[in-house]
Amino acid sequence: MQVHGQEVWNYAYFLTKHQDWADDITQDVFLRIYRSPNTFRGESSVRTWLFAITRNCVFNYRRSAFLRKVTLMGRVKHSGEAPSAESEALANQYIDEIWESVMALPAKYREVLILDARYELSLKEIADITGLSIGTVKSRLSRARRKAAEIWKGGVVYE
Repeated sequence: MQVHGQEVWNYAYFLTKHQDWADDITQDVFLRIYRSPNTFRGESSVRTWLFAITRNCVFNYRRSAFLRKVTLMGRVKHSGEAPSAESEALANQYIDEIWESVMALPAKYREVLILDARYELSLKEIADITGLSIGTVKSRLSRARRKAAEIWKGGVVYE
């Protein structure tokens, strides 16, 4: 959990857009591993295995009775330093706009884009996590990039 806990939480957040859900899902992921430590078969990396478990927990969580249609999302903030207050404000605005574009994508596109761009997983690893073919992953990744660019440039919202 110390090594991969933050990545699991980030992935859960990217899939759900809710910080409290990401907290619950991350806890559920590591509880499942604690209860059944021998489920790792070594067919993938530990990280890929954790992302697959996280994805399954997200889908289970979404199926639960308290899921709501309305999603209120705060902005994802960049914590880096900038040489001046003005350049820091501009950088934060730029980063916020990009994250808003990514978070506005439908879940199926947002997921593959995050796994590729943020976690730098290979197409095969993404296919293993999502249960999709490599061709479908390539297609969704291409569409995700195009749609995110459209949203960022023109404010088009797909969800």
